[in-house]
Amino acid sequence: MKNMTLVQHFSELRRRILWCLLIFVIAFCAGLFFAPYMQDFLTQPLLSVWPNATLLYSGLADGMMIQLSLALMFALIVILPVVLWHVWAYVAPGLHENERRFIWPILVMSPVLFVVGAAFAFWVLFPMAFKFFVELNQVAPVPAVLMPAVRDYLGFAIGMLRVFGVAFQLPLVMVLLNRIGVLSRSRVIKMRRYAIVAIVVVAAVLTPPDVISQVLLALPMWLLFEASVFFMRRD
Repeated sequence: MKNMTLVQHFSELRRRILWCLLIFVIAFCAGLFFAPYMQDFLTQPLLSVWPNATLLYSGLADGMMIQLSLALMFALIVILPVVLWHVWAYVAPGLHENERRFIWPILVMSPVLFVVGAAFAFWVLFPMAFKFFVELNQVAPVPAVLMPAVRDYLGFAIGMLRVFGVAFQLPLVMVLLNRIGVLSRSRVIKMRRYAIVAIVVVAAVLTPPDVISQVLLALPMWLLFEASVFFMRRD
């Protein structure tokens, strides 16, 4: 690929983009089939703490829009590793050996950490947070019927999975900045106290207004921050 002309580079790039688009369309169509199963799966954390839950469809088109949204999410999940692989295959021949040894693990670990973060939110945060919300609504001082809208619930659940998946990318970002010379290990250590405060603030902003959710995001982010410092290159 190093000896390819500019036209050949563009042709190679177009071929890879078309492959990604084709796989995205196929994954979206498959997502339409899997959407009901995904909806059932995403609802399980709520049902585990609220067995008699009743969710509300507030509009005639809600069912269709939910299926399309879940199919799109499925397609994005499938296409992400495909895009990362094509990006790597396109740029790798033009990189030095030491650059390839550094970038390849990042491309592998990024989706892995995203999945770990989302899994942490799904199996640890969701049951505790949903139990807190359900009990809070059930002890309301006035008679109330708890009936969350399906679109609101799924939007909240998917949004929190995304937040935790992105938050778990912190080690990769810090190590990458360190390796390219933007962020030194000694500077990070000196700024540790401010970083912890920033983590708490970010957790408070990104999570619902309850202490449980905020702690469950801030604690792993702090641990990931400490792990990032450990893996940084010493000055």
